[in-house]
Amino acid sequence: MIDVRLDDTHETLRKTVEDFAQREVAPVIGDFYEREEFPYGIVAQMGDMGLFGLPFPEKYDGMGGDYFALCLALEELARVDSSVAITLEAGVSLGSMPIYRFGTDEQKQQWLPAMCRGETLGAFGLTEPGGGSDAGATKTTAKLDGDSWVINGSKSFITNSGTDITSLVTVTAVTGTKDNGGKEISAIIVPSGTPGFTVEKKYSKVGWNASDTHGLSFDDVRVPQENLVGQQGRGYAQFLSILDEGRIAIAALSVGLAQGCVDECLRYVREREAFGRPIGEYQAIQFKIADMEMRTHNARLAYYAAASKMLRGEPFKKEAAIAKLTSSNAAMDNAREATQIFGGYGFMNEFPVGRFYRDAKILEVGEGTSEVQRMLIARELGL
Repeated sequence: MIDVRLDDTHETLRKTVEDFAQREVAPVIGDFYEREEFPYGIVAQMGDMGLFGLPFPEKYDGMGGDYFALCLALEELARVDSSVAITLEAGVSLGSMPIYRFGTDEQKQQWLPAMCRGETLGAFGLTEPGGGSDAGATKTTAKLDGDSWVINGSKSFITNSGTDITSLVTVTAVTGTKDNGGKEISAIIVPSGTPGFTVEKKYSKVGWNASDTHGLSFDDVRVPQENLVGQQGRGYAQFLSILDEGRIAIAALSVGLAQGCVDECLRYVREREAFGRPIGEYQAIQFKIADMEMRTHNARLAYYAAASKMLRGEPFKKEAAIAKLTSSNAAMDNAREATQIFGGYGFMNEFPVGRFYRDAKILEVGEGTSEVQRMLIARELGL
C-alpha cells in the first residue's frame, strides 16, 4: 500500500517551520531583499531551531533526522522566501554534507558541530567562470608542496561563501593527471581567511537577493595536506553524488515557491474586485489557480518519491532529476501565472509574487540546468 502521508515526527517539523516562516520571516524578509542584505538574525533563529543540523547525527550537534526532514523545512521556508531557503539548502547539502559523507573523523569533529548549530556556514566551490555545466573542465589547480596543498584558480556563483559566519569553502581542483590522460580532480577544504583566498565583490543578482553569492579567487593559497576531503582524485565523483541529493532538496525548495504562489493568489483573488465582484469568481482565474495547484501537487509527489528511494538506499539518480526538472518547471510556471493574476501589483516588489517571479528562474539553472536533468534522465533510460 502506498501512503504519502507524513508521520507524526515529520508533520510536527513541517508545522513548526511553517509557523516560523509565517511569523518570523514573512513580515521582514522583503526589506532584507530590497536592501540585498543577508538576514543574520533569521539564520541564527534557524540555527537555534536545529534546522542546519537536521540530517546529521547528534554527536555532531545535529538533530538526528533524515534528508527528507531537511526537504520539508526547505519547502515551508520557500513558501515565504527563497533566499532564506537557499541559505539553508546550500549550508547543509553543499557546506556540511561533503564533509559528513567523505571527510575524516578529525574533519567532522572540527567543522560539523558549529555548522550543525548554524553558528557557521560552509560553502562548496565547484563552478568556474568558464565551466558552467561542464564541471569537469575545472582549471583551478592544487599542487602538493611538502605537506601543503598550494591552490590557484577561481570559482564563480558560490553561495554562502562571503558571510561573516562562513568558516570554509570546499573547492574542487585539479591535483594531477589520470592514467587515461584526464584530469584528476580532488576536493580540498579552504578555511575562511586563509592568505591568498579572496572573496570577490558580491554579485548583483536578479533574484535570491537576501542570500550570499560571490566569486572566489585563489592565489598561492596554502592549506595542510590533511584538508583533502575524501580520496585524492575522487573529488568530482564525490560531488556528483552530493549533487544527486541536492537536486531533491532544490526540488523541495521549488515546490515551496510554487505553493507560495498558490497561497498568495488565493488570498488576493478573494479580496481584489473587478467589474463588481471578486476576481476569484471568474472562471479564467479559477482555472489558472487550479493548474497552479496541480503543478505543485505533482511536483511534491515527485520529490517525495525521490526522497523515499534515497532513504531506502536504492538508486535515485533518475528520480532526483525528474523531481528537480518537474519542480523547477512548476515554480517558474506558477510564478509567471501568479504575476499575471496580480496584474500591475505583481510587478511591484512590495508583493511577494514579484519576488517569487525573480527567484524562480534560477531554479531551472542552479544545481544542474533543466537540460542537464533531461540528459541524466535519458542516460538512466539507457539512451
